[in-house]
Amino acid sequence: MKFIEFGIGNKWIIRTEIELSNGQEVEEKGIVRPIHFHSIYIRIWIRRTVLIFESKQGFKRMKKSRNEFKFIIGIVSM
Repeated sequence: MKFIEFGIGNKWIIRTEIELSNGQEVEEKGIVRPIHFHSIYIRIWIRRTVLIFESKQGFKRMKKSRNEFKFIIGIVSM
């Protein structure tokens, strides 16, 4: 899966994160094509709480160990 993200808090304003089948993640600057739209999401990360609003799975609230601030709009691509 590919996650194309736009926003603040990541290494780059626009980036693509690719999840490999073995569980590793690769981050690349910009948009990596082709894009096969699956869903769209908004991720708000305030301190250790992450709020995720996703078009397919709805709302999720998660706790993380890192203390961050991020505001991301993303596209999930298959």
